[in-house]
Amino acid sequence: MKNDKTYDEEIDLIWLFKALIKKVWLIVSVAIVCASGAAAYTHLRMAPTYVSTTTMLVMTQETTLSSLANLQLGSQLRGDYTILITCRPVVEEVIENLDLDMSYNSLVSRISFDNPEDTRILHISVTLNDAKQAKAVVDELSRVSSKFIAEQMDVTAPKIIEEGVVPTRPVGPNLMKNTAIGFLVGALLVCIMIVVSELLNDTIQTEEDIAKYLDIPTFAIVPDKEENSKKGKGIEKWRIRA
Repeated sequence: MKNDKTYDEEIDLIWLFKALIKKVWLIVSVAIVCASGAAAYTHLRMAPTYVSTTTMLVMTQETTLSSLANLQLGSQLRGDYTILITCRPVVEEVIENLDLDMSYNSLVSRISFDNPEDTRILHISVTLNDAKQAKAVVDELSRVSSKFIAEQMDVTAPKIIEEGVVPTRPVGPNLMKNTAIGFLVGALLVCIMIVVSELLNDTIQTEEDIAKYLDIPTFAIVPDKEENSKKGKGIEKWRIRA
């Protein structure tokens, strides 16, 4: 009669945690190296970016605060304006006027909008690696788009109420953020390697392993002493006898 046994292998989380604790020095060391690498790359290889913002007032015609219909229409037009401002004719005219060395898609990816809730204000921002160029581009973009919107939609041109300024401080890259990410990524990779190594290690090392995997009792643990001829010291090893 054949006796088939099925062994359900379970992952001991406490055992894995202890394995990680034993090699915490390795985890921290690699994490510090990765953090240092990320910081060096950010500082030496990543160019700073600057943002300049202009403010535009969305207008359909001369309105008063009591004209609710016009205010609602102006709120709806804000969505249309964000599309028209980034349309190809407007952006390509800005590139041509300023003789920019970038494509349409490249410039569009650097344009962002912000519309404060319950207002007819539209903030247009441009992010570039050159602070002065960021101001020049956002000013030209607001000017060209205001004229384009008035012509295409036959409405009162959006009023530019505030031009961009030359930013004095970069908005990116974030050195602290990138360093922290490098530290966490390094630590995570080492932890994964340690866990995988422990899970793939199927050697029997303790009497508990014998009982678990071989299903036989352990009667004794016999010490095995070997002499180290080079150092002249005794090294004690333990062999498990089942």
